[in-house]
Amino acid sequence: MKNSVLKGVLGALAVAGVAVVTKKAIERKRFVRGIFDEYGIKEKSPFGLADKIREMDEEQYQEMKGKFRKEFASRCCKKEKAFEA
Repeated sequence: MKNSVLKGVLGALAVAGVAVVTKKAIERKRFVRGIFDEYGIKEKSPFGLADKIREMDEEQYQEMKGKFRKEFASRCCKKEKAFEA
């Protein structure tokens, strides 16, 4: 009886973990698609992004870089934020 309850609890935790990881992946994908749409990047690949970066001036590049930093820095651990200062 105890073994089956433990398996059920572990199974529920695994499902919850997968749901959290999936949610984060969907959020990240939505953010990247938004960047591609905002800057008019038609080729939805790293190569399309690199081509667009080559065409940008320094101000546009810094703006985009800031958006990526803001989005992905919020998902990092606090230790890494301490090293940025």
